[in-house]
Amino acid sequence: MQIHPLITDSKTLAQFCARIAKSPYIAVDTEFMRENSYWPDLCLVQVADGNEAAAIDPKAPGLDLSPLLDLLVDNEDVLKVFHAGGQDLEIIYNLTGKTPHPLFDTQIAAMALGLGEQIGYGNLVDAWLGVQLDKGARFTDWGRRPLDKRQIDYAIGDVTYLIQIFPKMLEELKRTGRGDWLDQEMERISDPANYVNEPEEAWKRVRIASRKADVLGRLKALAAWREIEAQDKNLPRGRIVKDETLADIASHPPRTQDDLGKVRGLSATWKTNDIGARLMAALGSHKPLDKDEMPERDPKRPGLGKDGALVADLLKLLLKIRSRDINVAARLIARSDDIDALAAGVREDLPILQGWRYEQFGRDAVDLVEGRLAFTVKGGRLKMTRTE
Repeated sequence: MQIHPLITDSKTLAQFCARIAKSPYIAVDTEFMRENSYWPDLCLVQVADGNEAAAIDPKAPGLDLSPLLDLLVDNEDVLKVFHAGGQDLEIIYNLTGKTPHPLFDTQIAAMALGLGEQIGYGNLVDAWLGVQLDKGARFTDWGRRPLDKRQIDYAIGDVTYLIQIFPKMLEELKRTGRGDWLDQEMERISDPANYVNEPEEAWKRVRIASRKADVLGRLKALAAWREIEAQDKNLPRGRIVKDETLADIASHPPRTQDDLGKVRGLSATWKTNDIGARLMAALGSHKPLDKDEMPERDPKRPGLGKDGALVADLLKLLLKIRSRDINVAARLIARSDDIDALAAGVREDLPILQGWRYEQFGRDAVDLVEGRLAFTVKGGRLKMTRTE
């Protein structure tokens, strides 16, 4: 495989993208920094097909990224292969308002092939190629320039190995008949809605014990205010106000700005500074949460009582057994909220009662809940048995 020098000019990038656009699939990875910022700072993009690979420097003066971005989000003829690509997709979405499609994520594919729920890239390379990666450059400050050859070689390795692994995984998925199992998951992660940071939706990421409409209304207003502050200042949310502090203020709102000095997690300066005033303004503008926004009130997903929780525990045990038997990561088969819904009596619109998930788990899950299946121990091994 031909490894190109670091691409820093628009002409070379356009020519490289034109060549690899003829390939049926390409491997993609990014290096970025976000420890001190709200928006991830894109520092490097690595791309490879079966013949050539290159690292692209998005920080190079005057570099036009359009050919690369067009290839990633507008070219439907080229499959884009990522490993654990969620943050890569977020970066691309922030740049274009779109996500790569079609795509293939090797971490998700590994779940269907019995390699665990979140296998790291190094372990993936070792498992499929027998190569142990040099991890010495993984803590590189990718935003600093110049990058040395060792750093660039390390980064390009993320796609040169990935482009070798993908066809092997694809062949194994075909051999085991599990390729179709991944279609829904790949479409889910490529949905642009996953990467939209709407301030009005930010409250849903904050843990809070209360389910009172007025408390949640305050939390919604405060979380939206914090999101806007973080975006405008390009700072991590937690550098503005931590989640636990936000939840505390929503549950026990201060009456005046002066009271902010008594809030745990805020400094005394919040009593008089501008950001404290903006927090109080957001708090004063809140409205109780509308009924249709209240969490965990979906009639299709009723809450679990004590007996229902026990049933859910049995279903999770069944899931572990089925996951072990077919050598597939449990999280790919079923999610906890779907299991809870099944235990609570839901039988419609559940992924575990559709397609391959029904064949591999859902049918037995329903039989267990309805008394047609039971646990037994044979030879020290937990198994399932049909009841009369």
